[in-house]
Amino acid sequence: MDVFEAIVSRRSIRAFKPDQVSEELLDKILEAARWAPSAGNLQAREFILVTDPELKRKLCNAAFGESFIEEAPIDIVVCANERRSAQRYGERGEKLYCIQDASASVQDMLLAAHALGLGACWVGAFQERNVSQTFNLPNGVKPVAIIPLGYPVEHPSTTPRMRLKDLVHKNRY
Repeated sequence: MDVFEAIVSRRSIRAFKPDQVSEELLDKILEAARWAPSAGNLQAREFILVTDPELKRKLCNAAFGESFIEEAPIDIVVCANERRSAQRYGERGEKLYCIQDASASVQDMLLAAHALGLGACWVGAFQERNVSQTFNLPNGVKPVAIIPLGYPVEHPSTTPRMRLKDLVHKNRY
């Protein structure tokens, strides 16, 4: 699958088969995340792989009861390493660049999963404090996304997009 096809055909998947994701496919997805761009090449992101049913239940609860998180064969909690980014970039690194680093990794994971025949969803609605406590995250490491991952049961249709002319501005807003 070419990158443009992956970008246009990828969908958020919220229903998964119970089949496990192989280590080989998971490694490819994590490699895609590792190669995402990052500010100053500091790679201010961390990944927690979650397969334990009790931990998945806690993630589901932290995400306001989104049951597909618990039902997915694996969840990846993507964290921003604020401290790593702040070492070079100060407050802007701590508050922004590390979030951008983590977000770039999420997008790469979503596209890689789709290209490999898997489904995933970018979940950003969760109680940050609960996730931090569940995984005993140190100060300066902040959860920014939960990525449920597995083989899709559903194949959602295309959703509408705004027109480019409504999004693009030339030389000024």
